Amino acid sequence: MALPLRHELKFPITRTQLEVLRHTIGNVLTLDPNADKETRSYHIRSLYFDTVFDDALYDKIAGVKDRDKYRIRIYNLSDKIIHMECKTKVGNLISKRSAKISRDLADQLIAADPTGLESTQSGLLRDVYREMRTRLLHPVVIVDYEREAYIHVAEEVRITFDMRVRSGLNSIDLFNPHVPTVPVLDHDETILEVKYNRVLPPYIRDLLSWACPEAVQSAVSKYTLCRKYEGKE
Repeated sequence: MALPLRHELKFPITRTQLEVLRHTIGNVLTLDPNADKETRSYHIRSLYFDTVFDDALYDKIAGVKDRDKYRIRIYNLSDKIIHMECKTKVGNLISKRSAKISRDLADQLIAADPTGLESTQSGLLRDVYREMRTRLLHPVVIVDYEREAYIHVAEEVRITFDMRVRSGLNSIDLFNPHVPTVPVLDHDETILEVKYNRVLPPYIRDLLSWACPEAVQSAVSKYTLCRKYEGKE
């Protein structure tokens, strides 16, 4: 089955730009129902995996067009919902596969032990098993941030603001809420992401251009930022 491919545009924006966009986008799109009603956001923690040669890191830095990134993701520091994910870059498009996993399996994968995947029926988890066996895929860095997300179901558009991005340094202790983390962006910087299928509706495109005319598209990667912070070049 062919992977569904989407566009994903990224823009580093300032606090002032965030406030303007938040107000305008909020009038057109719907706040993600998973968000806290008071803060309008939710916390994301991902534990990224890479090969023994750091292929995901160096392929990203080199601008390799087709590449994969594997991660385990949790929300609001809870182990109630745990996903193993693979984000695939195909040319200028993005696809994401996801499989819900148990806490026991997550702990096993964090320990770089893939034996629990030997008989899995999931195509994604079979790929994880292969990568761990043949390329020594293993956990390398925690990436923390708060996300404020807006959606338009009919137009299949998702706009997110990723704030307070932090690196877990050398820890891979995904479920530990007390893991020391450090910021990897300037204090007022946010990453705006615009995701859509074939065409971004003109009225949303115009709204973004009007609200934030100085925003410049970037290939910024939260994963790469956190690895580089640890001295990776």
